[in-house]
Amino acid sequence: MYEKIDKEYVLHTYGRKYIDFTHGKNATIFDDKGNDYIDFTSGIGVVSVGHGNDKLSDAICSQSKAIIHISNLFMIKPQAKLAKKIMELSGYDMRAFFANSGAEANEGAIKIARKYGEVEGEPKRYKIITLKNSFHGRTITSLKATGQEKMHNFFGPYPDGFVYAEDLDEIEKLCDDKTVAVMIELVQGEGGVEPQDRLKINKLSKFLKEKDILLIADEVQTGIYRTGEIFASNLYEIEPDIITIAKGLGGGVPVGCVMTNLKDIFSPGDHGSTFGGNYLSSVAGLSVLDILKEYKDSGLLDEVMLYFSEKLNAFAKKHSDIVIKSVGLGFMRGLRINSAENLAKIVDKAFENRVLVLKAGRNTLRFLPPLTITKDEIEKGFERLEKCF
Repeated sequence: MYEKIDKEYVLHTYGRKYIDFTHGKNATIFDDKGNDYIDFTSGIGVVSVGHGNDKLSDAICSQSKAIIHISNLFMIKPQAKLAKKIMELSGYDMRAFFANSGAEANEGAIKIARKYGEVEGEPKRYKIITLKNSFHGRTITSLKATGQEKMHNFFGPYPDGFVYAEDLDEIEKLCDDKTVAVMIELVQGEGGVEPQDRLKINKLSKFLKEKDILLIADEVQTGIYRTGEIFASNLYEIEPDIITIAKGLGGGVPVGCVMTNLKDIFSPGDHGSTFGGNYLSSVAGLSVLDILKEYKDSGLLDEVMLYFSEKLNAFAKKHSDIVIKSVGLGFMRGLRINSAENLAKIVDKAFENRVLVLKAGRNTLRFLPPLTITKDEIEKGFERLEKCF
């Protein structure tokens, strides 16, 4: 019944599987027939503290009975607390702007960079360098910032000023007197779960600071402990000028954030959001950070990440006839499959065997489990995945 309604009334932008999920507990989710599925996707890296998390749901329910939304024309106490908590956990001396998604956060980052290039010295600078295999969002500007040419079909003309580097080594050569920023994912997600080289990132960061070119770290997917630290920037031991986050911050409640050390770059009216950082999303973000900080401090996050990594590497070795290699960091992992045809078959077979996985670029089987996934759930997920291979 609902499949028919969906197909008739909802735009066909997703290759959906028609199943009715009704509830979940941590990394296990159930359909309307009572079948359980192991979720190695967490809603594409969003459900960071698992499905049905009691602490998060209690915080959301409590806030929803008080105030959900009142707009940014007034002070929002939990928003201020959330900004402070993010800075304390990261160690960065920045200010934050809250939006509703990663694409919006990246739009904010681009606007910050462009204003900086407009007001700081001559000549006016506007060019932003990204990588050819990057992904930064689906709005017109963040789509143009995305370096994958296949993403640019149908939707032009696009804003000018984006330059694409083949790799980190080429970025320095592309910088000129019109370059204001470099925007990178420290681990490319949609581009194939590809971590950047740590030494090259540190070298690039130093070069950009010397040239007064801003470094924008797109941490929409890597942020909020996904790679083991609050930000991948902490893991790589760099201090970007601008950081964007979203996905896991709200645990499923839409929230995005752009943070910058250019504390006074915006004046009232330069940027805004009706919904961004409202009471509900800010309280959700605070609850998620409380849960994950406690989990990280206990040592359990690192322990379970290591367990998952060992299982994934052993799985890759066992199936070396199909798997080229294991890639990624923390709970942002992938298996490079030997063909697009095999990858598609594996994803479908995994669903049939009740384990949810994702596809990414470079023929990658992508894993983004809830950060709170248990060893038992990991074990069960790989047992089911084994049947697919």
